[in-house]
Amino acid sequence: MSDMRAREPGEVFGPRMTLFADMLGVGLATTVAGLPVVTFPAALSTACAVLRGAGEGQPATAGRYFAVLRRRLRAGDLVAGAAALAGALLFLADLALARAGLPGAPLFAVVAAGIGAAALVVGLRACARPESLTDWPGALRRAARDAVADVGGSALVLLAVATAALCAWMLVPLAFLVPGPLALALTAVQVRLGVMSRSVPGTRGDAGGVSGSP
Repeated sequence: MSDMRAREPGEVFGPRMTLFADMLGVGLATTVAGLPVVTFPAALSTACAVLRGAGEGQPATAGRYFAVLRRRLRAGDLVAGAAALAGALLFLADLALARAGLPGAPLFAVVAAGIGAAALVVGLRACARPESLTDWPGALRRAARDAVADVGGSALVLLAVATAALCAWMLVPLAFLVPGPLALALTAVQVRLGVMSRSVPGTRGDAGGVSGSP
């Protein structure tokens, strides 16, 4: 996205401000599309795809977002959403058990938190992969490899989640917009991995980069 044109003389808002506004619009559209909960992985994956397309000169608008979502929404997306919801409920149940004062609860809570964080990173990185538009199992497999090979990127994903949660906690109306910045952060981490893989001789460049946009 660094090759966007510079602001013309007399132009009030440059292309970066336009992208920022579009990102917020995509974030609001993601919130609406993710309201049924089981559709949230597909909604976030679509947001990443639309923002990824902005690097290729395609519009990152709410209209294009819903057009892409209509084309890709399928049974596999609902299965992925149901699996994500089940995992989240299981994680909350584990934390509830840890708070119940069972023997070894502190260690159990630490282990559960670690597993939950790892699952969250893999799931979010899968949403940023182009394969998530058509193949969730493939996206998850590659995201798991990315999470291990790119520890710095995984840390950035957790930082993006923490920042989004903090913004939503500080100002509740922001909760409707934070999926946009979160999707942009996930997309940037994926693009970063693609650049890193291309810069290392002998690598296959399996990071996805900015290609594969709908």
